[in-house]
Amino acid sequence: MKEIALNILDIANNSIRAKCTLLEIKITESVKDNLLTLAIIDDGCGMDATTLAKVTDPFFSSRTTRHIGLGVPFLKQHAELAGGKFEITSTVGVGTNVFATFVLNHPDRQPLGDVPDVLLMLIASNPEIDFYYSFTTDDDELVFDTREIKKVLEGIPINSPEVLKMLKDMMVL
Repeated sequence: MKEIALNILDIANNSIRAKCTLLEIKITESVKDNLLTLAIIDDGCGMDATTLAKVTDPFFSSRTTRHIGLGVPFLKQHAELAGGKFEITSTVGVGTNVFATFVLNHPDRQPLGDVPDVLLMLIASNPEIDFYYSFTTDDDELVFDTREIKKVLEGIPINSPEVLKMLKDMMVL
């Protein structure tokens, strides 16, 4: 994967397959601390200790359609190659937390990519799931929560083309 946004898409799809109803994506970009942090938190079915211990192995997958799972291992590798760290925790029946850090100015850090477009794709494909997105810099913060947006829409589908266009405009810092 050439961008962190594609890693986010892959991990988010894992959360969706785990039947999450709320998916949180939190990004902090601090030039002052020279650090990019990513947290992906879901309330899906979670993983038992055995599965959690294997999840960073590229030759392990809980899917029955194929026996390779590269999303989590790639994110871990990309974080560590960029001088950062990776952590994943999970509790059965509660959900999963994925946390990665990247040294912001590290030459091996991937570009962040277009996270708003990834989020829009996820919302359009999964209108029944709630998404919380925050992007924080040293000077500013963008918070985007579909639970609040759905209240304002009063029954208009969040994945209608007009709403998606409006959402794209809202995701600019």
